[in-house]
Amino acid sequence: MRTARRALLAALLLATGPALARPGCPALPRTFPLPREASAEELPSDDWRSRSRQLEARLAATDRGRIQLAFIGDSITEAWEPGLWRQFYGHRAAFNLGLWGDFTNGALHRLARSQWEGLRPRVVVLLIGTNNLAWNHRPADVAMGIAELVRLVQERSPRTKVLVLGLLPRGASAADPMRAQVAEVNALVARCADEESTFYLDVGRLLLDAQGAMPDHISGDKLHLTPVGYAILATAMEPTLRRMLGE
Repeated sequence: MRTARRALLAALLLATGPALARPGCPALPRTFPLPREASAEELPSDDWRSRSRQLEARLAATDRGRIQLAFIGDSITEAWEPGLWRQFYGHRAAFNLGLWGDFTNGALHRLARSQWEGLRPRVVVLLIGTNNLAWNHRPADVAMGIAELVRLVQERSPRTKVLVLGLLPRGASAADPMRAQVAEVNALVARCADEESTFYLDVGRLLLDAQGAMPDHISGDKLHLTPVGYAILATAMEPTLRRMLGE
């Protein structure tokens, strides 16, 4: 009887496709106990809570079932230049789930609590984790948090494809110590990609000059993007997004 149940489960998994059979990032298996970065946690910040409530209010006023493209992230995502957002995503029923000051653990909390409820987009773009690094979280644990977000999305919406963006460069020059940590996270989360349900794209090099410096016209504070930076990011994403959306 047990063998028959296993065979039936295997047949169901094969019938429903790879996104159902292999949710998340199999190359980054869960380790227990999960690190803080991969555990849902309400961040101890009144500002974060206030912004999260505002986002929930926007979602409440939106027909969630119509959302076909969702962006999950922190301030880099939330602050997407409005004109470029309309140009690239206005015709794609897109919704911005970015939240200023968010961490991987904070995003897990708000999505698991209510913000993912009723969402079944065709594609999710995920860009988060740089704030964890800024607070001295280990790169391996940050990568685990990103992988856990992929799992959350695909376990609750098995047909949703996820585009994991590599963390963007931080700091003015290639010598900035944050650059090595960003590279370490990116090398780990790149392993999530199976080119079926989960994709990976690193556009960081396009934001730097030949010496690895971050120009002022790309990022004034060497973290957040200017409109030029967003234009580069959005343009670089287009071929992959179009392929994932079947356009």
